[in-house]
Amino acid sequence: MKRLSASILLLSVAALAATAPAVARDAGKAGREIVAVAPQYDTTHVYVAPDDVDKFVSSFLATFGGQSTKQVVATVTPTPSSTTSQLLQTPVGTVSLFGFKTPVPYPFGAERNGYLVSDIDVAIKAARAAGADVIVTTFPDPIGRDAVIQWPGGVNMQIYWHTTKPNYAAFERIPENRVYVSADRADAFVRSFLTFSRGKVVSQTAKAPGIEIGKTGQTYKRIRIESTFGKMVVLVTDGQLPYPYGRETTGYEVADLDATLAKAKTAGAAVLVEPYTSEGRSAAIVQFPGGYIAEIHATSAKHAARADQQPPERALK
Repeated sequence: MKRLSASILLLSVAALAATAPAVARDAGKAGREIVAVAPQYDTTHVYVAPDDVDKFVSSFLATFGGQSTKQVVATVTPTPSSTTSQLLQTPVGTVSLFGFKTPVPYPFGAERNGYLVSDIDVAIKAARAAGADVIVTTFPDPIGRDAVIQWPGGVNMQIYWHTTKPNYAAFERIPENRVYVSADRADAFVRSFLTFSRGKVVSQTAKAPGIEIGKTGQTYKRIRIESTFGKMVVLVTDGQLPYPYGRETTGYEVADLDATLAKAKTAGAAVLVEPYTSEGRSAAIVQFPGGYIAEIHATSAKHAARADQQPPERALK
């Protein structure tokens, strides 16, 4: 199976010597290690009906470019199941696509994405230490080992390790992992994920424009995080969201939003939220054949340059 996921880890020098000789040292933080690989090894997990697999592949690649790996049929869960599996690799994001021929075993289908890690045992230990639950313990798949973890706030992610290290080209633009959490659990989620990823908060605002979550005239809290895993935006809301907000787990950055939407519509995708502009970003939400919903956005050159000039906030100590 072609599946990607990733996770980051902190270890003491003693733990490194005992358990993780292959884990790279983060030179900026003595005694702390990283097991994440790079953003291009992280994927969004997409489940569609078998009859919709080819239609989704055609539409997604026509919209963003790129290619698909060869489709295989495999068991990718620790209990009996059968699915088609393939990897859609584009310049702006990667999808692990599943078309299950059998019922999907619980809790698979609820994990939003996958992170490739350099050492899955070390990653599991780090995730637990950071406050995550391991809801599916480590199991073998056709090309490595996997587990499913859950962060505070009910955010499910898969982590995996490959027997043979993959080699993929870097993204032209790094996609955005879009995480919706409640105000009750937002601080716990951010604290846990930063501890695990050794990432940093690059921006946060308590009064982001509500148009970004379909609530024009209101505000919400928005936190942007960057780590070796890539980009993440944490959207802290009251849960009273108009459709389709909250259904989109990934935001894809493109050079030209209008041109990308035109390609998407020609390829059979539906625009659920027409383009709008907020704080230097133009965005829309689309639904691809098979039901997958995604945010697509483009950032103005002026806004991107201003963001690059801002000093990053400190990482969690």
